[in-house]
Amino acid sequence: MMTQPTTERRYDIDWLRTLAFGVLILYHLGMYYVADWGWHLKSAQTSEWLQNLMILSGPWRMSLLFFISAIALALVQRRSDGRSGLTMVRRRTQRLFTPLLFGMFVIVVPQVYIEALSQDLIAPGYFQFWAQYINPRTDLLTEHHSPIGLLTWNHLWFLPYLWVYSLLLIVLRAPLHRLTESERFQRIPPVAAISAVVLVLMLVWLLLRTKFPVTHALLDDWYNHGRYLLVFVFGYLFALQPRWWQFVIERRWVFFCLAMVCYLLILADRNGVFPTLDADVAAYPEVRLIVGTVIALNLWAWIFCVVGFAGFYLNRPSPWLRYTNPAILPWYILHQTLIIVFAWMLKPFALPIGFEAIVLLALTVAGCVGGYAIIQRVNILRWLCGMSLRTVPKSAPHGALAH
Repeated sequence: MMTQPTTERRYDIDWLRTLAFGVLILYHLGMYYVADWGWHLKSAQTSEWLQNLMILSGPWRMSLLFFISAIALALVQRRSDGRSGLTMVRRRTQRLFTPLLFGMFVIVVPQVYIEALSQDLIAPGYFQFWAQYINPRTDLLTEHHSPIGLLTWNHLWFLPYLWVYSLLLIVLRAPLHRLTESERFQRIPPVAAISAVVLVLMLVWLLLRTKFPVTHALLDDWYNHGRYLLVFVFGYLFALQPRWWQFVIERRWVFFCLAMVCYLLILADRNGVFPTLDADVAAYPEVRLIVGTVIALNLWAWIFCVVGFAGFYLNRPSPWLRYTNPAILPWYILHQTLIIVFAWMLKPFALPIGFEAIVLLALTVAGCVGGYAIIQRVNILRWLCGMSLRTVPKSAPHGALAH
């Protein structure tokens, strides 16, 4: 259980980051096979039952990543009070914005190319397509243009959102730390804090969901900002309030039960158990309040559940973390492109869906392992993928061993 002060390293957060990105890879693999959900490329063999499995983590998996990213940011800032805000902004920008640009101009391109090719929108020719893709004034596929042409961040949308939220809290670091160190803040009961964020998320769902559909375009994505920024700010405060963290760890099973109840209700709705619910939500404010509460409680209960179990069982070092901690960002950058490229290559073989999924997962993991092995050995690739540069140790002076 949590006995460490917040200035020490939290290995459970390292584990959670690793496991959350593992779930993300599986989720994107599932998007290739799940029926009725659009994606960049779809298998000829799709499954409806897969929806039931994917909605288990779908509503909260990205929120969990924002939550643990905020915890990590808070702990880093607490350990480096002497570091200037400008230094932290520079490091955060190199860590997040540089990989975003590299991903948009290089890594994401095969996804867009294969998506267009699979829909017969372009003729084969990857490098000819890439030249048009990076040209913001291209006349290729104009109906699919954004304000910057065909350039897109696809699955890397998490990086600009995290970059903006991080810069916001770095700028507000001084008042936030005064707040978190105040006696009034330290005395806030965990139940009150958790109830407040559930209520605020419910209001975000009620007020923003229908007015601002999800776009992942940053500038007009207000419903996503409402929930993700809320989760990020609370994750930051949560990291600096040991009582809240201990409360979540001790009541991990309570949160698990709440999360399962909410999941089963959502699952029941997905499978037609409440056939008039959509009409009732539109007609009755009290029904909207109930549904919004279930949605908000589902997200927070799963986050607190996994944080609680991780804090109880995983707050210890491991040799695995020495590999996964620096590897996570390169794996995240590479994984969706690898899924789409390998899925496109496997399509002509028409393998049985179960066997193909295993092969596709194995190829994706192997591609991430191989890609990271190259990235970590080449300094320019390390920099482009948000990693620190390798330093060559200085050789010992001549005759040093003789002394």
